[in-house]
Amino acid sequence: MKLQDSLASLLTASSVLSAASASVVVVRNPTVDEVGAEALAVPLTPWKRATAEAPNNYIPTEVDCPSTRPTIRSAASLSNEELAWLPIRRNNTVTAMRNLLTRVNITGFDAGAYLDTHSSNASNLPNIGIAASGGGYRALMNGAGNIAAFDSRTANSTGAGHLGGLLQSATYLAGLSGGGWLVGSLYVNNFTSVQQIIDTTPDTSGSLWQFGNSIFEGPATGKIQILSSAQYYSNINNAVSAKANAGFNTTITDYWGRALSYQLVNATDGGPAYTFSSIADDSEFRSGSAPMPILIADGRAPGELLIPSNTTVFEFNPWEMGTFDPTTFAFAPLRYTGSNFSAGVVPDNVKCVRGFDNAGYVMGTSSTLFNQFLLQINSTNTTTPVSQALTSGITSVLKDVGQAGDDIADWVNPFYHYNNATNLNAQSRRLTLVDGGEDLQNIPLHPLIQPVRNVDVIFAIDSSADTVAPAAAGWPNGTSLVATYQRSLNVSQQNGTVFPAIPDTNTFVNLGLNNRPTFFGCDLANMTGQTPLIVYLPNSPYVYNSNVSTFDPAYNNTERNAIIQNGYDVATQGNGTRDAQWPACVGCAILSRSLNRTNTPLPAVCTQCFQRYCWDGTVNPTAPTPYNPKRVLTQINVRSGAARFGATGLALVAAVGAVVAQ
Repeated sequence: MKLQDSLASLLTASSVLSAASASVVVVRNPTVDEVGAEALAVPLTPWKRATAEAPNNYIPTEVDCPSTRPTIRSAASLSNEELAWLPIRRNNTVTAMRNLLTRVNITGFDAGAYLDTHSSNASNLPNIGIAASGGGYRALMNGAGNIAAFDSRTANSTGAGHLGGLLQSATYLAGLSGGGWLVGSLYVNNFTSVQQIIDTTPDTSGSLWQFGNSIFEGPATGKIQILSSAQYYSNINNAVSAKANAGFNTTITDYWGRALSYQLVNATDGGPAYTFSSIADDSEFRSGSAPMPILIADGRAPGELLIPSNTTVFEFNPWEMGTFDPTTFAFAPLRYTGSNFSAGVVPDNVKCVRGFDNAGYVMGTSSTLFNQFLLQINSTNTTTPVSQALTSGITSVLKDVGQAGDDIADWVNPFYHYNNATNLNAQSRRLTLVDGGEDLQNIPLHPLIQPVRNVDVIFAIDSSADTVAPAAAGWPNGTSLVATYQRSLNVSQQNGTVFPAIPDTNTFVNLGLNNRPTFFGCDLANMTGQTPLIVYLPNSPYVYNSNVSTFDPAYNNTERNAIIQNGYDVATQGNGTRDAQWPACVGCAILSRSLNRTNTPLPAVCTQCFQRYCWDGTVNPTAPTPYNPKRVLTQINVRSGAARFGATGLALVAAVGAVVAQ
């Protein structure tokens, strides 16, 4: 089939079903009072977006440097900004953590008294990280379900069997590729909740996560298209062309990031002036009321076909971009990326640049694998005005780039002539980055296992599509954890990080470790140094087969909500349906390292939990039988709208019937 025919079929397949909001939390066998409370739990009010801080929309623009000129710093420690923010955030987690740990009912242990005893020294308390893997829209939606389960703002999430408050207890929230879209979208919209996004009616101007229109078509609100496809493509092309005309290198990632922004940042115009660094000025984040967001990308030189396991891993946080890896071992102020740094400074005779860190471009940098969506259009021979506008721009930026380099994000290298002895990019004005999962580390654990961050436990949400046909394709098999473990054994690149031992992927499938939560690193006595406990949460079918293709470009709202609901059930094990003690076991995982630091005996129930969920070192590397996981609960019927949830109790009752355990 010709590429233009493939594109046409994708556009046809993305027709929108009538959109409706949906609850991601369903009370099982609700009372009349619960039905009413659920219907009124989350008001359908618009959220405040982050500050549009770029001086000239998408065009990076020269500005006067601040009185203290931007500099590159060594990665030997955390930034001054993170060090100042951490005590505020850690102290703000205490109440949420106390509420969560007392509610999950760790039998025989007074979690409230324990936290009260140690609350005066937050460093003794659990330090929690959450990592959402890549995997396109599947990862965004499955990750969203997990995050909704952890969020006390989600309706019913603080009831029995639920885990609401874990997000409010966390210090860090990392995302990569599709998981990076999730994290970036929540934060650029002032740390809004998943519940609020899906409860906002599609008719609302600027509503988010409307995936019924694919990224090829442009945003739609309900039945009314905001922009024609011609206008949409023209706007994207004009923005990227303006950046190029200002003297900056542009690639397919610019187009991809602009297109993503219409779905994730602002549907009306894609938020061209929103920057990732503006998150640092958001009131929720600045006050320590939200975890610190981190996105991940890999370094890759133009022309490289494969990403080596020792590639440099870069992170983006609200203050900085850079890496702890020994190669570059440096961080740059994100707000001033685009400036011509040299040997760690912006020379006195050079102006600074603002606006390069466009929020969509940062999210696009973490997900360059998806540039092949747009490469399809570059290959088409159609002569419509829509295709002409986009094709001309893509052709111009790719004419000097080899086929292997089509998917790079081209950053002005802030590490030019910095750490010349080890920095592979020290002699180049360009820093070319790609999808953070191309080195197989599809879960963004790298920033959370750095010793300077002292993370105790990481909830690792794995939406990877590792399994392949003829068995059930599109489910995780532990590949990402294996890759991170293997990298931790590379003394030239691991920078003092320690990671728990991880079995091979055949063992994951043979022992069912990819079909239920598993803990890795439970016994510190077996470690060569301090390492977080990993709570592995693989995508698996509870109420919906959420193993949709990484490259599916469109989802109507009922399927979107069904996948989010399934992700919620992944995190809660069906609100305790699969294991009534699961919430207590989550509490034990959270407390484990803290109990060790304070020499507090492990409660008996935690010993039982660890016997049940900790990988005990058993391996079975034989080739597994075809993996075909069975659903745990009754499947949501997307066609009948069973995943939908409106503002009425009747809609809730209909949804409840669809997800009751078999």
